[in-house]
Amino acid sequence: MMKLEEVKIVADSSADTLTLGDFPFAIAPLKMISSQKEYVDDANLDVEQMLDELALNDEKVSSSCPSPEDWVSSFGDAKYVFCFTITSGLSGSYNSARIAKEDYEAKYPDRKVHIVDSLSTGPEIVVLIEKVQELVLAGYTFEEVSNAVDEYQKTTGLVFMLRSLRNLKNNGRVNPIVAKVAGVLGIKIIGEASEKGDLKPLHKHKSERTLFAKLLDCMKEKGYHGGKVRIGHCRNEKDSFLLKEHIFKEFPSADVLVYKLRGLCSFYAEIGGVLVGFES
Repeated sequence: MMKLEEVKIVADSSADTLTLGDFPFAIAPLKMISSQKEYVDDANLDVEQMLDELALNDEKVSSSCPSPEDWVSSFGDAKYVFCFTITSGLSGSYNSARIAKEDYEAKYPDRKVHIVDSLSTGPEIVVLIEKVQELVLAGYTFEEVSNAVDEYQKTTGLVFMLRSLRNLKNNGRVNPIVAKVAGVLGIKIIGEASEKGDLKPLHKHKSERTLFAKLLDCMKEKGYHGGKVRIGHCRNEKDSFLLKEHIFKEFPSADVLVYKLRGLCSFYAEIGGVLVGFES
């Protein structure tokens, strides 16, 4: 059995989480970088100001992942670390964390780090982190928690609705032809995080009336049947709560929470974007 004071959950800032209350937690921040400014996605970042400034900036803005040193620093002196990264399909964060794990365990042979490549981002990572919290507090061993979260990951998913793919296109994350469609004549892109960890557009959608039914259909196609849902949005609380209502109409006992995305996820989701992580 692990003692709580020996355990730490660590995630890069794509997890949209700054604190887990009394549970030991730290973030390794990603960065958004323009020719004019560097935005560090930590507790000091004013996300709203960043969005306003980037909306006035037509140049390409890139993102960068935590270094291995950043990850080791975030591990602190924990004996047992559970580490979550944005999908390796979009970032080098996982590889950086893997190097940090090797260095940390070599320096401290009695310590252990388990890394989860989320193959996703934002709300799905929130769902995975909550599972680890639950298992640790229930008294499971390090190996049991590690195995359980890896199995649980097979039963979680991410779908999204984006009104713009500009930043994803500029950073080579989606096909430029697909990106050009988003935002044209009010068209929204509905998609999912694929099993390979890339963002896979599924539908081009124009009707606001059927938008939430289509999002829920995508969730159900990935196995959703009324479990946990975490909805993150970038200045789109209205659509997020409409989706929540739509879920409750079909699944009244669902566990659904809505929150604002932080820096990295807001950067890629862009204004109006909604990300949905869930148990499938």
